[in-house]
Amino acid sequence: PALVVDVPRDKNITAEVMKALNIPKGVRRVLFRTLNTDRKIMWNKEYDTSATGFTEDGAKWLVQNTDIKLVGIDYLNVAAFVDVVPVHNTFLEGREIILVEGLKLEGVPAGLYSSVHCLPLRLIGSDGSPARCILIK
Repeated sequence: PALVVDVPRDKNITAEVMKALNIPKGVRRVLFRTLNTDRKIMWNKEYDTSATGFTEDGAKWLVQNTDIKLVGIDYLNVAAFVDVVPVHNTFLEGREIILVEGLKLEGVPAGLYSSVHCLPLRLIGSDGSPARCILIK
């Protein structure tokens, strides 16, 4: 299954926020809808350094306290701008969590879905790729 959660709109994804989201044990794929969706910043031409994302303590809390293997977010970076390197290191070194960035979550109700499928382009020699993601009710 996959879970779409609404993050409180006034916060980055900290350890405190992760605890408050009460993500059920056993959920392995979580898509985080944040203020980024409300602000429609995915459509901006310039990178927005004020985008909502994970802080280092939020990433550590997720790795240490959940079974999550895939994290999706509604902007070009899963991390808050001030914590870009530590957040990525935590996710990738901790448990090799799959990061899916740039999701369009407008109009997608929060809740449990049967699955999410991400279909990346095959790019040889790359550590990432554009992907089409499909959320199935």
